[in-house]
Amino acid sequence: YEKIIKAGVFYAKSIEVAETAKAIENAQRDINIAFINEIALLCQKLDISVYDVLDAAKTKWNFLPFQPGLVGGHCIGVDPYYLSYIAKKNNFTPKIILSGRKVNESIPKIIAKKIINKLLVKKDISKVKILILGLTFKENCSDVRNSKVFDLINYLSIKLQKIDVYDPWVKRGSIKSNNKFKMIKSISKNKYDVIVYAVKHDFFSKIEEKKIISFGKKEPLIVDLKNELSKSYPEIRL
Repeated sequence: YEKIIKAGVFYAKSIEVAETAKAIENAQRDINIAFINEIALLCQKLDISVYDVLDAAKTKWNFLPFQPGLVGGHCIGVDPYYLSYIAKKNNFTPKIILSGRKVNESIPKIIAKKIINKLLVKKDISKVKILILGLTFKENCSDVRNSKVFDLINYLSIKLQKIDVYDPWVKRGSIKSNNKFKMIKSISKNKYDVIVYAVKHDFFSKIEEKKIISFGKKEPLIVDLKNELSKSYPEIRL
């Protein structure tokens, strides 16, 4: 590592110290994001934008600017369980470590419920077509391990049967379509009742807003989970 890492290598006192340090670094981020997710839900009750709140809070020099969203992957979404396991094995009951997990695990279901409730007011839900932009657990990578987009799809598929997923980072054939969703190679215009902006790939950021909206039918339901689209479009945000 010293040959390729310019920042240098830190030598921990033991492998136990090194592994614990790595685990708490990921658990800390999980808890911080969970706090912001909870604040996002509170802001919805207060009828204010969590993003406006964060913009104001960031003017304080030591505020940590975490963003609300789906939290998956093989590090942040897993390490808190390792810590909890070893804690209980050593007769210690953690109170904070898994509280963040509980909040973050609830977000896909909350989003799906909001989408379904919106649709039930407007449309015959059995015919609704949904487009989800992004499947990986984070932007600009091909890793889908423990992606919470799968959880979102699972909850949506309870009521909705026509879910298309497009992700330019996911290699063709690596993820097979199933009875819950279909991986598509290209996106058709004027086709979808719902568009979910789920993963902030640079590929999507470079697409003009009007083009993204054009994938939908007239007045589609826009769900922006990354705060990427202007406020004139999305009907659902975190």
